[in-house]
Amino acid sequence: MFGIPPALPIAKLSTRTPINPYGRSKLAMEWMLEDLAQRYRFPAVILRSFNAAGADPQNGCGECRQHETHLIPLAIEAALEGKPFIIYGDHFETRDGSAIRDFTHVRDLASAHIAALDYLIAGGASTDFNLGTGVGYSVREVLNCVERVCGRPIIVKIGRRRLGDPPALVADAAKARQLLHWQPHYSDLERIVRDALSWEQQRQRVPGLGRLAAAGVQ
Repeated sequence: MFGIPPALPIAKLSTRTPINPYGRSKLAMEWMLEDLAQRYRFPAVILRSFNAAGADPQNGCGECRQHETHLIPLAIEAALEGKPFIIYGDHFETRDGSAIRDFTHVRDLASAHIAALDYLIAGGASTDFNLGTGVGYSVREVLNCVERVCGRPIIVKIGRRRLGDPPALVADAAKARQLLHWQPHYSDLERIVRDALSWEQQRQRVPGLGRLAAAGVQ
């Protein structure tokens, strides 16, 4: 999340050395919260979510952007519509050459936010938590999972590696389990893909649902 980690999974004391604008902007917000908490004795919890993914189709919640950038929705779109999927770099120092990420279901992340609020209400001190599963999947492994769930092949093309893209990011969420009593229950990769697929199919069936959802996430 903040550059190339010295070791995996990323522990709570890993150095914060971002290598791209996304990481720098997140670190700036962490500094602001830390300063606010110290200056005004205003306790705050920082939650570092590792690759929010999936959907909650039963309650009408899922991803819908005009310009989608997330791996799993793009892979599902490629499978359903026969569009090529671009893997940005296949020479990472990983088991299959593609980047590895830790994916966490949005329902698990929602429960972590509630647990963090309960922690603060109970008098907890300002701190930070990593939210992830501790298991990383490569881009190719995600594509294979999407192919299985959708029952369709994905046309894969290889693009150039993006600047500031770390080879692997996997969370150590032991602190969240200990202090927040948080445990991911929905973050199996196949469950994430199935929920994301169900949401996409639902969104395509209901006219206007995509526009409403897009307005809700802007």
